[in-house]
Amino acid sequence: MCGIVGYVGGREATPFLIEGLRRLEYRGYDSAGLAVVAPKQIQICRSVGRIENLATRVGSDVFEGTVGLGHTRWATHGPPTEVNAHPHVGGDGEVVLVHNGVIENFVRLKGDLQEKGYVFKSATDSEVIAHLIAEGLKQFSTTDAKEPHAPYVAAVKWALAQLKGTYGLAILFRDQPDILIAARFGSPLVVGVGRGEYFLGSDSSPLAGHTDQIVYLADHQLAVLTRTGFTVQHRDSGIISPNIETVEL
Repeated sequence: MCGIVGYVGGREATPFLIEGLRRLEYRGYDSAGLAVVAPKQIQICRSVGRIENLATRVGSDVFEGTVGLGHTRWATHGPPTEVNAHPHVGGDGEVVLVHNGVIENFVRLKGDLQEKGYVFKSATDSEVIAHLIAEGLKQFSTTDAKEPHAPYVAAVKWALAQLKGTYGLAILFRDQPDILIAARFGSPLVVGVGRGEYFLGSDSSPLAGHTDQIVYLADHQLAVLTRTGFTVQHRDSGIISPNIETVEL
């Protein structure tokens, strides 16, 4: 089982991401990585092997930022190499994501995207999703001052509708640096609700000690997390009222 963590808030994201990945080590993995939003770019670090390898690399660089995500991977499509480790990048860097699950129709989608000029760097099915969302952003590029996140949510929904298989996704955007979008179908995701900060995990273990307010996403649901709040949406029917549970972690 792969692992996902994410953070949006007012403190540095990297310590939580590394801590959360360590708490997910029990799932087993062969590589790990994280991404943190910085001004006009998303910083990415990946490594093969133990979380400590990743922590050492991150410690030697400046990974500052208050929005980020992390991932531990069991190799499925492609061997356990650094280039196949998550996060994966879409387009020219405007989309960065991590993915749990298996995309059954990725070969056809990859061929379609290659015909449109997208260049693939990994052997994974997950990179297809990143490029597909980047393609969606071209179709939903209209900006609205009242709803600046709307094109990004629309691009994600457009991409998800084309996928066959399972996914738990956490997605960052270079040009909309204040949001993290999560999406689930067949691969669990949990949102942690804090005070001025929000957490994401493939299970609740990374959230322990940070919050006891939990939202379990259901299939076909998306969560849009920002420092000022979060919404939960159904892929097809729009915003819904989330069920926030208080649990002992």
